[in-house]
Amino acid sequence: MGGGHGGSTTYKGVTLHHPKRWHTVTGKGLCAVMWFWVLYRAKQDGPVVLGWRHPWEGHDDHSPGHGDKH
Repeated sequence: MGGGHGGSTTYKGVTLHHPKRWHTVTGKGLCAVMWFWVLYRAKQDGPVVLGWRHPWEGHDDHSPGHGDKH
């Protein structure tokens, strides 16, 4: 069983294999993309999620200067 190349650590009968470098780098990169996305969406939708404003506020679709195009 096992016999893989590279390092591994055994603790209480469970063997954990060390990740390869590309796994670590890819994981950190995807983690950064995730947090950038979460923070971007929080910036865009934060007031709505927290109940500080309604989702339809801030859109000028029905303002008097819009015209009767509907």
